[in-house]
Amino acid sequence: MPDYAIADDGARIAFAERGTGVPVLLIAGQATGMHGWGPFADALAEDFRVIVFDHRGIGASDLGEAGRYTTRAFAQDAVAVLDAAGVSAAHVVGHSMGGRVAQWLAADDPERVRRLVLIATTASDRSGEKRDPAVIADLLSGDRARMTPLFFDADWVVAHPETVDAFFTRTATREALRGHFAASRDHDAREALAGIRAETLVLHGDHDALTPLAQARPLAEAIPHATLRAFDAGHGLHLDTPEVLTAVREFLLPVPPPRATVRPRP
Repeated sequence: MPDYAIADDGARIAFAERGTGVPVLLIAGQATGMHGWGPFADALAEDFRVIVFDHRGIGASDLGEAGRYTTRAFAQDAVAVLDAAGVSAAHVVGHSMGGRVAQWLAADDPERVRRLVLIATTASDRSGEKRDPAVIADLLSGDRARMTPLFFDADWVVAHPETVDAFFTRTATREALRGHFAASRDHDAREALAGIRAETLVLHGDHDALTPLAQARPLAEAIPHATLRAFDAGHGLHLDTPEVLTAVREFLLPVPPPRATVRPRP
């Protein structure tokens, strides 16, 4: 059973956690539930206290007020989750729309974010290369056969059917799905990015049709302490590309101090 945070409008936001250590908050993409993180969250939980949650209107979370369906308001839901978990500051990892939410969290509440990882996301759909309308139609079709190639490598899909199923399985009303799409579509944090203080890692697939790589470059350039890394992958690179998990772990794990060298006396 999940725990619940209470958002500003009284909506219950379901969350769960696993592992111990420095907290890491994972913020899922558009209309994606907490279980969609799958083995990515499991692997991080070997080194961290991992916190996942259902966005409002998704899974076990309440629908909440209609006016709260913006990426900036979703960031305040994330703050409520941190408060309910008793966490003053966490590393924050956001995928797709979750990366857009994470931008606002880092800009509006910088003291809550240790380090920031933005995966397959953008500062605005109005920056960089425009998305193909046919790709958007596939995303919104609800047809898994059309949606899956946008996210994952075909061979990986065959080898990991349970992970794919968990990623796409969700409980949501049509109203919530419309709200999530509008929140992601209307996101524009470009003027706020310069205020992000956290060291930031931007990870992107170089053949991401949903969020082209050209959109990631201005995002990384606008954040003062950001590094961009591209991978041979699509939109779901955090799951089907092992090098992405390695990059995230290396970025978040503390750098061990250099070993003292004991020199013999002359």
